Amino acid sequence: MSKVEVSLPDRIDSELRRLVEQGEFVNRDQAVEELLSMGISAYDTTTTESNEPDQNLFSQAVEDQQDPAARSDTGDDYSF
Repeated sequence: MSKVEVSLPDRIDSELRRLVEQGEFVNRDQAVEELLSMGISAYDTTTTESNEPDQNLFSQAVEDQQDPAARSDTGDDYSF
């Protein structure tokens, strides 16, 4: 198992201490390990996509919108 030294802000340290004292975790090491694992699992680390934004994102959103005045059909879609 790798050993890592981490500097944490006081508020994070207090939260870790509080969680251990409340019995959420057995000890500080378990708390840090489980919380880091949950944080890492929040990211999809299995894909190899680039971090660049999709170039077609804006144009696709615009194309998906339809102006009601520009509709080609002239009849109502309602029937009785």
